[in-house]
Amino acid sequence: MNYAMTMLLAAAGLATTCSPAGAHRLDEYLQATVIDITRQDIAVTLRLTPGADVAYGVIHQIDSNGDGILSPQEQQAYGAWIRQGLSFSINGNPVSLTTGGAAFPSVTTLRTGSGVISLCFHITTSLTPGSYRLVYTNHGSDPDMVYLVNGLLPHDRAIHIQRQQRSVNQSTYELDFTVEP
Repeated sequence: MNYAMTMLLAAAGLATTCSPAGAHRLDEYLQATVIDITRQDIAVTLRLTPGADVAYGVIHQIDSNGDGILSPQEQQAYGAWIRQGLSFSINGNPVSLTTGGAAFPSVTTLRTGSGVISLCFHITTSLTPGSYRLVYTNHGSDPDMVYLVNGLLPHDRAIHIQRQQRSVNQSTYELDFTVEP
């Protein structure tokens, strides 16, 4: 057998033994948080993606009357419940979140493991020149929960990210930044 034929057979064999990469694991509830800082507002966006194996439990938490429809009231209640599990402080002082928009996929889409719930929150600020440390903690207690968190590069040229630090599971995040005059 020639070299080219051997390589072709080896590649074919490798292709049949590899599994495709997925967006996230089926047995996890992914909470991906993005933090966007301006001098007047800190926008916090959570993208919640329950894997197919855990979606039933998440749907059950949201759909309190069990009718298979996520009503606006059920969506608001779930968003408020998620918000209660989040804490923020700036330079050691707790700050509160206000609820922004929310988008929920259909129950059918959630069941597939590809449905993404998007929740937006805001922290009203008045950042003057100086150094700041923002600390974010997600107190979600579901054992299937996994976290990702990141800060966005500020659009305001006076705000400079100095350091990001995360706990091992990313449920806690620290962001050091400065605001120039």
